[in-house]
Amino acid sequence: MNPAAIDLAVIGGTGVYAFPGLQHARRHRVSTRWGEPSSAIVVGEVEGKCVAFLARHGEGHTLAPHRINYRANIDALHELGVRRVVGVNAVGGIREDMGPRVLAIPDQLIDYTTGRTSSFCDAEGEAVLHAEFGEPYTESLRRGLLEAAHRARIAVVAGGCYGTTQGPRLETRAEIARMRRDGCDLVGMTGMPEAALARERGQDYACIAVVANWAAGCGPDPDAPISLEEIHAHLAAATGQVPAIVRALLAV
Repeated sequence: MNPAAIDLAVIGGTGVYAFPGLQHARRHRVSTRWGEPSSAIVVGEVEGKCVAFLARHGEGHTLAPHRINYRANIDALHELGVRRVVGVNAVGGIREDMGPRVLAIPDQLIDYTTGRTSSFCDAEGEAVLHAEFGEPYTESLRRGLLEAAHRARIAVVAGGCYGTTQGPRLETRAEIARMRRDGCDLVGMTGMPEAALARERGQDYACIAVVANWAAGCGPDPDAPISLEEIHAHLAAATGQVPAIVRALLAV
């Protein structure tokens, strides 16, 4: 299999450490000038198309969101010739229709992270790129995911604003209240700088946001504490639908 012919890469978030049904899979260890990516990149076939998979947090979930080498992850995929990337991200729901086990395809984001290396441009020898980022997700790929979900008969919410926080702790109620006022519908910890780095490398990028829990102070019982056991149960149920969307995307 020629890695240069990779049609799509999937970056798996919490609860997604492998891509089920990946045929003829081979592991690629790719070193970059930015260091090592989170995991080996597994390349195989889905629906007769070449697909790459990378576990964002490592295959054993060993990397906290603020410790992920996002530059190495994106650049490793770029070196393999990847031009389309789908990020799968576990998130909390803020908006009323984005409760646990909902899948959403957001169209906007706000970056609340601090201290993360967010650009390739700050390294010596790299060109300074003022990447256009008004629409942070590639519309053609977003539309492709929405249409694929429809063909696969999987319900998804179209659009929404993803607010990226630093982590690894969950947010306070006051922080979520501010994010709601800012216009955020979802909250997660890994949406940035991944999307911006993909834009700098000229890759099409879109997100499948998997709602694992109501954000603090949200939902039908805003006083209820957030249970990690429930988060894992919701993720296990909802992420199981992601491969079918990817297969439908590749089948056209």
